[in-house]
Amino acid sequence: MSDGAALAERIAERRAGRGDPMDMVGELRRALLLVPVDSRGLWTAELGGVRWICAFTDEASLARFARARGAQGPEPADGPEEADGPEGPAASPPWEFAELRGARLLDEIIPAMAVPAGVAVDIADPDGAMLFPPAHGIVPDAVAVDVPAEDGGV
Repeated sequence: MSDGAALAERIAERRAGRGDPMDMVGELRRALLLVPVDSRGLWTAELGGVRWICAFTDEASLARFARARGAQGPEPADGPEEADGPEGPAASPPWEFAELRGARLLDEIIPAMAVPAGVAVDIADPDGAMLFPPAHGIVPDAVAVDVPAEDGGV
């Protein structure tokens, strides 16, 4: 099992045109990810007919996402200076988040969503973001959109 740092490294490799995509998916499965939560559950966003679970490899990445949305994210391990930013403390309270293994997101949570769903990692980091779509080899074939229905897909 790993924290999100190894996944962030695999994503950087793929974005640079190196590394094996399946190694990156394997690292996603092992990674401990931070997923914002609210009273309705895990944070998701819809784009292109897919429901994306917003997941982050570390607290600093989640905090950047929160600030981009006009809220304070979790306080990074470095201390409050990074979370507050140059303008001073944010007005809203820190976000709550769940720590979940990527495998749990892919194998349990996505199938339970009953809609095409994938995982969007570090979406506030333009150079480090990666989408893991509801495709064969990433999610179970029963919920993969690229597997014909008669073969078990959506």
